[in-house]
Amino acid sequence: MRDGIVDRRQFIGSAALGLGGLAVEGATAKVGRKDPVAPFRTPYKYPKLVLAGSGVKGTFDEKLVDCPFVFSHEGRFCMTYVGWDGSGYQTGLADSDDLVNWRRKGIILARDPNDPITRYNIATASILRDNDLMSPGRLIKVDGHYVCAWHAYPGTGYEAGPAVIGLAYSKDLIHWDKTPPILFPDGGAPWEEGGLYKPYLMKVGRTYYLFYNAKTKGEPWHEQTGLATSTDLKHWTRHPASPLLRNGVKGAWDDRFASDPVLLRHGGRWAMFYFGLSTDGYARDLLALGESLTDFRKVDEILVDHGAPGSVDEKYAHKPSVVYARGALYHHYCAVSGKWPDDVRGIAVARSVPW
Repeated sequence: MRDGIVDRRQFIGSAALGLGGLAVEGATAKVGRKDPVAPFRTPYKYPKLVLAGSGVKGTFDEKLVDCPFVFSHEGRFCMTYVGWDGSGYQTGLADSDDLVNWRRKGIILARDPNDPITRYNIATASILRDNDLMSPGRLIKVDGHYVCAWHAYPGTGYEAGPAVIGLAYSKDLIHWDKTPPILFPDGGAPWEEGGLYKPYLMKVGRTYYLFYNAKTKGEPWHEQTGLATSTDLKHWTRHPASPLLRNGVKGAWDDRFASDPVLLRHGGRWAMFYFGLSTDGYARDLLALGESLTDFRKVDEILVDHGAPGSVDEKYAHKPSVVYARGALYHHYCAVSGKWPDDVRGIAVARSVPW
């Protein structure tokens, strides 16, 4: 708690209430197909973190790592991730040959003390990529540039204050030019007035879609997922049906948070991977399916659950990133063990075939 304010990490880390078996509001897996969830399942967890805080004093990711975004680039796998040094978020890059062993490449988006928006934090959450589930996450360019979406919190500390969303452009994935923010919580609906969180950027036809989660004001707050669209990456319109993914009923897996969307297409349907936080104190990666990008039904099944006591994800298995490679679907996520504020937060992975 900072001056009477509970931050998001502490809120997620609150004591479990032991609600036992839970169901998702509006959940359905009956969409006229046999076992429609089968292509999206990744039940086989790798038992160790694949990336953790560096532990090296003075590095941007000294304390912990968070928010993976995995993709393929020039014959290797890459991951953007958020590092926390005790003061704020910055964004780094790692690469890998096998999606398990990762090499840190350093910061690609750093805080800027001269910028009132990013002087403490800047967290990249996605880069424009193809939309196919059965893909290694190949990036696509716009006018010769890669495009990423980021969010930034205005205060020092862990996710302090109402965050905004912006874009950045790069030709080499290392050097990025930021734009001014494109979305602010001010002017949004009540569900997002407390601040904007992780943005997922995608393109379908001539339209750009920006899915993002946001929070209400007050304590305790709720998080839900909405949508803004654009045809030029400059002028954005919030979708009137937002939030498209709402909190479930009390006791549901996502009755507090329905957050961190990732959108991929398979078999004529759109899959929204997301995480739910329940009043039982645990976070889990979940799934909703839709025939369009504005109408989703939650699946009555946990994709990646929190683990047993003593495991790397005993508290939270959340914040999904999904690619297909080496004959399997890989689902990277943020794993948390221990008790806040002394918890261990890093990147883990599960996949669709045994290790």
